[in-house]
Parts: sequence; C-alpha cells; structure tokens
Amino acid sequence: MGRWPRGALLTDWLWSASLGENVKIRIMAVDDEPAILDPLKVMLEAYGYGVVTIKDSREALKRLEVEKVDGLFVDVCMPCLDGFELTRLVRRLKLNGQIPIVMLTASDDGETMRKGFDAGISFFLGKPFTRERVYKLLGAIKGSLAREQLRYIRIPFRAKVDCSWGYHSAGHFNSDCQDISEGGMRLSPLDGLEVGQAVGLAFTLPDISKTLSVNAQVVRKVPNDGIGIKFMALPPREKGSIQKYISAQVNN
Repeated sequence: MGRWPRGALLTDWLWSASLGENVKIRIMAVDDEPAILDPLKVMLEAYGYGVVTIKDSREALKRLEVEKVDGLFVDVCMPCLDGFELTRLVRRLKLNGQIPIVMLTASDDGETMRKGFDAGISFFLGKPFTRERVYKLLGAIKGSLAREQLRYIRIPFRAKVDCSWGYHSAGHFNSDCQDISEGGMRLSPLDGLEVGQAVGLAFTLPDISKTLSVNAQVVRKVPNDGIGIKFMALPPREKGSIQKYISAQVNN
C-alpha cells in the first residue's frame, strides 16, 4: 500500500509511495511552543501514530497544500496565522479539507468554542493536557482518522478493465489495472487517451459478482508506467463496494 509523499501533487496520487510499506495514521501538530509540541508528539507516537511537528503556522499551511495527513492539531494562539485562521484556510484545501482538526486551547469558554466550530474545528483539547486526556480524545476520534486514511490508501489490484470514450463509446479497449484507491486507479500504458479526457470504466472486484460502472477522467500519463484515472461522482453502490474492498485489504 502507498501513501501520499511530501511534495506530491494531487494528480500524482496514483504514483505515490512504494507499495507494501507499513501504513500509519499520520498527524500534523502545529504550535509555536516546543514545550507543548514535544510532549504531544511523544503521546501521539506512543498511541501508534506517525507525527510531524511544525512551529510556524505558515509553513504548516504550505505543507498541507501538497502533503497528505490524516489529522491536524493546532494551537489557538500563534503568530501570523492563529488556530482559527489556519483552520479556515485548511478547510478550503482540496487535499486536506476534510481531515479532523483538534484545537489546543487553555480557554474552554463558550466564545472560543463557537469561533472554533465556525472555523471548522472538529474537537478541542484543553491545556495543560495529560496523557489520559490525550488518549481519551484519540479514542473518540480514531474512527475519523481511520476513515480519512482509507480515502488515500492505494491497494494493489490486478483486473481487466473495460474502458470506453467518445460519442456512443466510439473508442474502446480493455486494459490491465495495476492498483486502486477510493479516488481512482492506474491502468497499463495505452495510446489514444489524453490528460483531461472523460472515460467510462467497467470492472469487477473480488467477491462482488456485479460489474461496477463508473465515470472517470484521465489525470496523468507516464510513459512505460501507466495512466492515472480519477473517478468522477461515484454512485453510492460503486463507492461502497470500493470502500469495502480497500478496508478489507487494509485490515487483513
């Protein structure tokens, strides 16, 4: 399985990290005080998560534009971008806009919480925090973190895919799939398709007898490697079947 590497672009997803690596839930923590960041990192890593810590909220935003994480911890008071503004900007991102966000705050008054929820905060963690409070919070949000992780995991998947495009499906071929994610798949190198082209795909998943039919778009071509295909507006049945297959492979 692969994860999104640092510096990768959204359309590069199907060519991300090498298959078969150990996948951890990945969290970014942002606070300008090392006295907060360092013990938080230790606690999160003890829970089994991969953690990256950043002191500058502006740097955090730049990295979140191109680097996939599964969750974000932000301090409420930081220079340049405070926790509220950073959260509002993260919620606009295509890559990390749906991640669970935890706000670290020494104030638990109603106004702080109202502003936080309005900005897009998912949970609050009061300071000073203890190991017990951190683990209780992680127990509450682990489902949200796991769901976000599954959205971007890439699973090896070998199958024949029927691909068609154009008026009345004038173009048509069968291709070999290399891997699949909730967002798309990688097909063997083929001529005749260009980046941006809309295609129709039909394929089956193991233990599912009915053929899945989806609309998709070519997002990247790499010579001698393959074609990156992005699923477009997956129907509920197709989306549920793909999610179930990926989840079963991850939890095997």
